[in-house]
Amino acid sequence: MYKKHLQIAVDGPVGSGKTSLCDEVAKRLNILHLDTGAMYRAVGLAAIRNGISPDDEEQLSRLCLEGLALVDAIYKDNRQITLLNNVDVSDDIRTEEAGLAASSVSRFAVVRKYLVKLQQNIADKQSLIMDGRDIGTVVLPHAPLKIFLTANPRVRAQRRHKQLIEKGANPDFELVLQDLQKRDLQDSTRKIDPLKKADDAIALDTSDLSFEQSVQAIINEVKRVYGE
Repeated sequence: MYKKHLQIAVDGPVGSGKTSLCDEVAKRLNILHLDTGAMYRAVGLAAIRNGISPDDEEQLSRLCLEGLALVDAIYKDNRQITLLNNVDVSDDIRTEEAGLAASSVSRFAVVRKYLVKLQQNIADKQSLIMDGRDIGTVVLPHAPLKIFLTANPRVRAQRRHKQLIEKGANPDFELVLQDLQKRDLQDSTRKIDPLKKADDAIALDTSDLSFEQSVQAIINEVKRVYGE
């Protein structure tokens, strides 16, 4: 759709619809929606394959600094291909073991800093949309388009509650709401890269918008910034 190099940074609290909206926007623009979680899984997989504990910060630092966990991502056949040392590991990183390792390695600032640099390199090479909690403030601070997605807590909790029911769970709504509010507090007050709106980000409140209206609102901002 666009010949221009797109960099779209999307931030927002849990339940704001970042992932699903960015997935759809990426499909319509035919660009990569960078799955940063997959990159953490790749580092976790690299640790496993090198016999390093995902809880060993010193050895993880060596893993990253010595180029033993070179992670990249490309857009091919309408999906992300995650590479580890130039080998496609898109399927390998989806194991439970890789997921647990990702949770461990993501706690360390040295890994986060390392992956931020790789994410910036990926963004320099290809058009993409990236979502998270510190994309516009830390990862892509110079992105021409930054969007801060939000919705009021009860609406976000309702969305999360619906997702859990669709997965076969039977959650208590008030507990879901309490958990969401707890996550909001943790994300906004954490010492390393807290959730906050970048000064030049466009605020988009989706409380009263349908999914399609939210997608169109983001695409309208793309057109405003990059042209038709």
